[in-house]
Amino acid sequence: MTSPASQPGHAARSACAALLHRACGALALWCALAPAAMAADTCPAATWPLWEQFAQRFMQADGRVIDYSVAQQHSTSEGQSYAMFFALVARDRERFDKLWGWSVTNLAGGDAGAQLPAWQWGRRNDGSWGVIDANSASDANLWFAYSLAEAGRLWREPRYTAQARALLALVVAQEVADVPGLGPTLLPAPQGFVLKGRIWRLNPSYLHVPLVRAFERLDPQGPWRALLASHERMLAATTPKGFAADWVAFELPEGGGPGAFVADPDKGDTGSYDAIRAYLWAGMTPRADRLAAVQLRRLGGMATALRSAPVPPEKVQTATGQAQGQGPVGFSAALLPYLQALGAKAQLKQQQERVRAQLLQPPAGSTPLYYDQVLGLFGTGWMEQRYQFLPSGRLQLRWEKACPQQSAKTTP
Repeated sequence: MTSPASQPGHAARSACAALLHRACGALALWCALAPAAMAADTCPAATWPLWEQFAQRFMQADGRVIDYSVAQQHSTSEGQSYAMFFALVARDRERFDKLWGWSVTNLAGGDAGAQLPAWQWGRRNDGSWGVIDANSASDANLWFAYSLAEAGRLWREPRYTAQARALLALVVAQEVADVPGLGPTLLPAPQGFVLKGRIWRLNPSYLHVPLVRAFERLDPQGPWRALLASHERMLAATTPKGFAADWVAFELPEGGGPGAFVADPDKGDTGSYDAIRAYLWAGMTPRADRLAAVQLRRLGGMATALRSAPVPPEKVQTATGQAQGQGPVGFSAALLPYLQALGAKAQLKQQQERVRAQLLQPPAGSTPLYYDQVLGLFGTGWMEQRYQFLPSGRLQLRWEKACPQQSAKTTP
C-alpha cells in the first residue's frame, strides 16, 4: 500500500489547496482592510473653483507658476510658495509636489537645503530662459517653509518637515540681521538691503504672525520671538495715519546715537501693492494672539477710508493719509478678513459684492489678472473657512474633517 503522498495527482491537488488557502487568506485580509483603504483612495480633494481657475490659467504641468502680466513672463519664489499653500488648502498633493519640485530644481539649484531659492526666473534679455535675479525673497522662503511643515504634519510626510527645517536654517543664517537698537529683524533678501552699513530697508508685509508662531514650535531655538518684537516696533513707528507702507527703513545717525524708522530712501512712504498684504495678514491673525489687536489698531486707516469710498485706494501716502486712485479687485479681496476682524460690516459687504461680481463671477470674456487671483485665493479662501490659523500657528483645513485619516491628530 502506497502512502497518500505517493498517490498519482496528490501533489497537484495539495498545491491547489495551498494556493486556495493563501488566496482566501489574502481575500480575508483585503476585506478587513478595504474600508480604510477605500476611504483613503476615495477621499475627495477639496473642491475649490478659484484654485482650479488659477492653476489652469497660471500654472504649467511641470509646476511652474507664470505671471503673464510682465514682459519676462516670469515665475517668482513668492508665486511658487503661495501656490504651494493653496494646493495644500485644496488637498492637491500632486500639484503641491510639482510646485516644490520645480522650485527646487530651477530656483534653488537642485538643493533647497543648501541654497535659498532665487526670487525671479523667466525670459532674459538675450531671449534665454533661467534665473534673472538670484537674490532670494525672505517672505517666499517663509511661505515655502510653512507650507512644507504643515504638509509634513497633515500628510504625515517627514521629508517635507525636514526640508522646512533646512530652509528655515538658511533663512536665519542669511536673511535675519541683528540691527543695532532694533534687534533681530527679517531682511527682505540676503543682498542689497543694508545701505552704507547704517540703513536697513524693510518690508512690513513680509512677516505673517501665524507663520512665525508655527516656526516658534518647529525651531524653538530660532529668533522668531525677537522677529515679532521688531515687527511690532516697525508697525508702531511707521503707521501714523493707520496705513502700512510698501517699504520702510531703519536708520542709524552718522554721528552715532539711537536709530529711528524713516521713509524708505527709494520708495518713499507709499503704501500700495506690497502693503495690501499687511491688512490681509492682520485680519487672519487669530484673535487670541496678542499681536492681532496690535495690528488691527495700527492699521485702522484703511477701514476708515472705506467709509467714504466704494473701493480701496491704489496708493496711500502713509505720512499724511492722502489716497489716490482705485485699487484693483484683488485689494478688495485682501481686505475681507481684515474688515471682518474689525467688525466693519457695511464696508465688508460692499467689498464682498465687488469681489463676487469681478472675481468669483466675472463677466464673460474677462481675463483674470495674476495678482488679483492670488489675493482672491487668500481672502475668499479664508472667508469661506477653507483654512484658518490657530493661535499656535497650526493650519486648520476644511478637508481635515472629511479626511481625518489623512492628517495627523495634534492639539492646537
